[in-house]
Amino acid sequence: MRRATLRASLFLLLATILTLTIMLGWGKSRFNAPRVAADRANDVVVFVPRGMPLEGLAETLHSAGAIEDRQMFKWGVRLLGVSHQLKAGEYAIPPTMSMRSVMEHLRAGKILLRSVTIPEGLTVAEVIDLLGAADGLVGEIVEIPPEGSLLPETYKYTRGDDRHDLVRRMQASMTETVDFLWQRRKPGLPLKSVDEAIVLASIIEKETAIPEERSTIAGVFVNRLKRGMRLQSDPTVVYALSSGSGSIGRALTFSDLEFESPFNTYRVGGLPPGPITNPGRASIAAALQPAETSAYYFVADGTGGHVFSNSLTEHRQKVRHWRSLKRQRRNGR
Repeated sequence: MRRATLRASLFLLLATILTLTIMLGWGKSRFNAPRVAADRANDVVVFVPRGMPLEGLAETLHSAGAIEDRQMFKWGVRLLGVSHQLKAGEYAIPPTMSMRSVMEHLRAGKILLRSVTIPEGLTVAEVIDLLGAADGLVGEIVEIPPEGSLLPETYKYTRGDDRHDLVRRMQASMTETVDFLWQRRKPGLPLKSVDEAIVLASIIEKETAIPEERSTIAGVFVNRLKRGMRLQSDPTVVYALSSGSGSIGRALTFSDLEFESPFNTYRVGGLPPGPITNPGRASIAAALQPAETSAYYFVADGTGGHVFSNSLTEHRQKVRHWRSLKRQRRNGR
């Protein structure tokens, strides 16, 4: 009798072990298997707050469609002993990722990087507006940075990053860029400091969107500064009229050129007292490495570019030609 009972107990133990082995093998296979995600084609974006317990994490991932089985996910994470190694942040989960791969994704902290692009030629006010609309950034920019202190480029960030911290990164990038280019500036420039280089670069930035023209326009302005001529740059007038917002919503008039402002380079000599925009690296490089040119004037050519003149007489002829083109276009000819 005792032998029969022992035999039955041993059989039950073996059956239990076999059942557990099969279940463990099935669970491991399912936990590791790539997902067949016919129900979605795109990544699922999931945000994991700091300190979220495994129970909540599994529910969040399952609700978002990142995993198929929250209980299986919890079982696998606990069995592997990595519950406290999963990092907070925002993640993009591919549609075919296995539950184990999702776990490893969070364990490695492969956080989703967002980006915001600051185009060349925006004023500080416009950059602040752009950052205010950037999804995922937090915080208010209380201390407005000086005009011309933010380097236009694409910046990476993660959800929850502070806007003020991103502004500091932009300022650091501008400082690094200008200092590097200033050390390589052309000798004999009529620029006394890095600050003046940024001012000139900001005017060049607003004068043309054609890369090939930047250094020539810089050369024109350098020529004028050396001869004590006023820069007579229309964008400086726009900046003055708009109080730094960057646009007046209309074309300039002749009366605008008489507007009293230290930024109006039709009224004051030399450089304005500060930048009129945030110049990009190419415009800063142009200001510090201007082209050798005998031109002192330029005017729009009607195609988005400019034509350059060495004398006032030649310039006036080209201005008349440009005004004639504009009249023809208004009249539909």
